[in-house]
Amino acid sequence: MTDTHSADGVRLARISTEPIELDTHLTAVEDASAGAVTTFVGRVRDHDPDASGAVVALEYTAHPDAEMTLHRIASEAIGSSEAIVAVSHRIGRLGVGDAAVIIAVASPHRAEAYEVSRTVIEAIKSDLPVWKRQVEADGTTAWKGLGG
Repeated sequence: MTDTHSADGVRLARISTEPIELDTHLTAVEDASAGAVTTFVGRVRDHDPDASGAVVALEYTAHPDAEMTLHRIASEAIGSSEAIVAVSHRIGRLGVGDAAVIIAVASPHRAEAYEVSRTVIEAIKSDLPVWKRQVEADGTTAWKGLGG
């Protein structure tokens, strides 16, 4: 688990089997220099374009290096900016409405906060070694890999 006030601006980068909370992320990015804070919460929804019926759960599995990769993703998104990032991805079985991903970004200016947040979520979708199995109401399941 990475949650120190690191030099690269990543204050929290965590893969968790426990529920993740927005308040934890907001507290992690609290900083007197921040004039803007953006948040993103990715939740399990009850439908998917590829599903034939209602989605009732997602089951997330992560590679052992996923937390290190998540820290790298956040650090690279920050780049040379003054942004501060807290990001978590939950694994295990999540029901509809549960938070799967939370990102909080603080920076001196809003444009930078929005840009870093979007970069983090797009990189999570394409690069984080986390896979999900989608569970439908009728018991049908489908695995989705990186970018899924």
